[in-house]
Amino acid sequence: MTTASDNIKGIGFILVAFLIFSLQNIAVKWIGGGYPVLEIVIFRSFIALPCTLLLFRMEGGRGLPKTKQPKLEYARGFFLFISYTTYFMGLAALHLADVAAIRNSAPLFITFLSVVVLGEKVGPRRWLALLVGFAGVLLIVRPGSTTFNFGSIFVLIATLFYAFNVMTVRYLRTTDSSATMAYYSTLVYLVAAFILAPLAALVGEVPNAHPSIAFLFRAWAMPTFTDWLIMSGLGLVWASGMFLTARAYSMAQASVAAPFEYVALLYNVMWGFVIWHEVPTGAMWAGAILTILSGVYILYRERRERKRPLPTPNILV
Repeated sequence: MTTASDNIKGIGFILVAFLIFSLQNIAVKWIGGGYPVLEIVIFRSFIALPCTLLLFRMEGGRGLPKTKQPKLEYARGFFLFISYTTYFMGLAALHLADVAAIRNSAPLFITFLSVVVLGEKVGPRRWLALLVGFAGVLLIVRPGSTTFNFGSIFVLIATLFYAFNVMTVRYLRTTDSSATMAYYSTLVYLVAAFILAPLAALVGEVPNAHPSIAFLFRAWAMPTFTDWLIMSGLGLVWASGMFLTARAYSMAQASVAAPFEYVALLYNVMWGFVIWHEVPTGAMWAGAILTILSGVYILYRERRERKRPLPTPNILV
């Protein structure tokens, strides 16, 4: 049974993981104009794979990580490959703040799937909160408006598959360590990128393509030394971020930890303003506030309905 102490530790891992992932967003947006997304993915995964083995050793493992649920591990790796590839494609077309604001829907997807997949109990008030949160997402994306950006679709796809990944972790946590999950996800990520890279190269660059599409089909180029270092650093970011995220959802209840992913919005707004002088729009803030409030209310209802007593003091109060 998940305890209050486990929930608190899981939340801490989430906060650190998303600070690390915000550095990944900066790097991809910085070098993304010169390389295709799959080239960046392959370079990153080559570095990340041995890093996951090091984490496995730190957990006391020997040899190569092994799993009793290979199908679930492979499925999780595929979910993450789709999630982060489409997420990077969205980064090519949107401001960091807009990407993070749309990404705020992840806790909503996760909470919904927690009910459908894990059987967690959600009352009518939390269902209403979910609807409010999704209304906030629509306010940010604004489909059909003149300001609609096609890159938003890729970020929503990324968010949905990320939620599937989190649900998979909940099943894997009883048999596989966080480092084992990070290893398999990186391995599947690398294999998938190698399979799809020749197909993308075969299609070739698409004239006048949307920036997200162009990022997928751009011609490969030899990285400069600085860009190679950045791509390699992404491997360290990926390995540590995936480890911390898997650790978080292995310890904490999904509907408790998920709303704290909203901290990613603050990280990305800060980096976008400092580096690219990006100023979020009023619609983005309004939609983000709705999704954040819905997530906070879901957390509040979860805590009220918990029947067992919580230790004091409690940092979540």
